[in-house]
Amino acid sequence: MKILLIGGTGTISTAISEKLIEEKHELYLLNRGNNNINLPKGFHSICADINDEAAVAQKISGMKFDCVADFIAFVPSQLERDYRLFNGKTNQFIFISSASAYQKPLSNFIINEGTPLANPYWEYSRNKIACEEYLMKMYREQGFPVTIVRPSHTYCEKSVPLGVHGKKGSYQIIKRMLDGKPVIIHGDGTSLWTMTHSRDFAKAFIGLIGNIHAIGESVQITSDETLSWNQIYKSIANALAVDFKPYYVPSDFLAKAGDFDFEGSLIGDKANSVVFDNSKLKRLVPEFQATIRFDTGVKECINYILSHKECQQEDVDFDKWCDKVINSLETALSLVKESGY
Repeated sequence: MKILLIGGTGTISTAISEKLIEEKHELYLLNRGNNNINLPKGFHSICADINDEAAVAQKISGMKFDCVADFIAFVPSQLERDYRLFNGKTNQFIFISSASAYQKPLSNFIINEGTPLANPYWEYSRNKIACEEYLMKMYREQGFPVTIVRPSHTYCEKSVPLGVHGKKGSYQIIKRMLDGKPVIIHGDGTSLWTMTHSRDFAKAFIGLIGNIHAIGESVQITSDETLSWNQIYKSIANALAVDFKPYYVPSDFLAKAGDFDFEGSLIGDKANSVVFDNSKLKRLVPEFQATIRFDTGVKECINYILSHKECQQEDVDFDKWCDKVINSLETALSLVKESGY
């Protein structure tokens, strides 16, 4: 098949690009070319900024695709642009939305594609909902061949997936663990979550490409493995061969205590217990099965990060913030104990 990925070199999309190349599809990547060198040979590069609509229109003039997928669209105006560029030029358009768009607070911890979309806590999620609404309008009114994909927490080998981290990514938490310092876990660590390795995600995603039953549908792609946050962080500690030293902090406290948008990422997402029902995905892609267990996948992440200096970006400000939060709560606890009844 002739497939165009807008982006194609990110956390989710790199594994898809690699697998499409391996399967000998005619793959085109539309991006600025900054990270294409990390992919194996066997794809065509369309070097352009997707936001430069006129330049992209010129570069794809006369081209038609079996599938176009946009991995870097976040607001409706970007999908309006995609519609102008690709209407009549593709048999399928896949938009990567987000499972964070599902209703918060949840009415049922079991999530499927019929769960309402509503997230008052996170603008990112509300924008994804608006994107979905626009595309489905174009499907209903104009026959635009849309498939909406909702990933949850998907990770690759270059970053350890976490609940609480700073603006520079996950390495500082790894460093805290290696230094024997406690790490902040939201809540009491018992809420449920799902981690999906990008290679598992790629298998399901490719099964939706060219799938006539996926047109006009929304499909979530996650692993079936359910973990508590304690299990997630314990698996990371085990992979580092260090003691697990959690420090539990209420999610609403974290949401108010730092400039890290924890209200969105925690209250609007990770602080909620979720279990994903992937029945619809498995009807559409009967051969799909997520096979990379988290404790196995996270060891791969740790090994990669510790052997690649470029992944070891320290975040001194976040480290100091963690210490400040922990010390403040310990001081408050001491004062309460000293005051008696």
